[in-house]
Amino acid sequence: MNRLKDKVAIVTGSTSGIGVGIAKLYAAEGAKVVICGRRKEKGQAVVDEIVAAGGEAMYHFMDIMAVESIEQLIADTVETYGKLDILVNNAANVGLKDGRVDELTLEMWDGIFASDVRGTFYATKCALPYMQKNENGGSIINIGSMASCSGDLGSTAYACAKAGVDMLTKYTALQYGKSGIRCNCVRPGLIVTPENEAKVPQVLKDIFLSNIMVDRYGCPEDIGHMCVFFGSDESSYVTGQIINVDGGMNSHVSTVAQFKQLNSRTW
Repeated sequence: MNRLKDKVAIVTGSTSGIGVGIAKLYAAEGAKVVICGRRKEKGQAVVDEIVAAGGEAMYHFMDIMAVESIEQLIADTVETYGKLDILVNNAANVGLKDGRVDELTLEMWDGIFASDVRGTFYATKCALPYMQKNENGGSIINIGSMASCSGDLGSTAYACAKAGVDMLTKYTALQYGKSGIRCNCVRPGLIVTPENEAKVPQVLKDIFLSNIMVDRYGCPEDIGHMCVFFGSDESSYVTGQIINVDGGMNSHVSTVAQFKQLNSRTW
């Protein structure tokens, strides 16, 4: 349980959902974790849980849409702990129902891109100079989405923004790998969290489960375990990768679920 011992990690958007799962696993593996987001009470509750379990964490306010907030987060983390080893870019505006191309306004498009691409880019930009000072560099982990894997009926801006995160991952990995800084991306599938479980209709769960190759939905810890690997020295030879953690949903042709219902392998 010491795979991240003595490492300092920031997990953005870690006051709820996937971010909480990542942060708790990081702390359990020995990292000093900075919990950040806009909701102080929820963030402090996560810190309290981590500390009660024997881990080390602190809360810091962060608004992914405000550059000054991102700058302050990175600077205060280094001032408190002396360095920054891991940055998990998890904070984002989900926007799963943002619509078709003809339905989107420029304000909707710009808002999602500002959160999901601009925010991820700027947090990365701010973290790089500190990681370059580390003897062992650092690890940047972007949380993408399976929405960027292929076309869909809606969520146009969100999918395009997450596709931008995919490419930002590769560019960061290429440009800073020789400085010892790795960058990888984790694309979650359907992740059922305490916050969204009651909001996800059963019909949607059934559609996803018919296409997932394992017999369950995902949970925050599934993403957390992959992020622990990417943050640890075990992945020192892994960079520029985009990994789907989706129960195998995007590993098969689109007709599999329908043929399974027919108990048939093909037409």
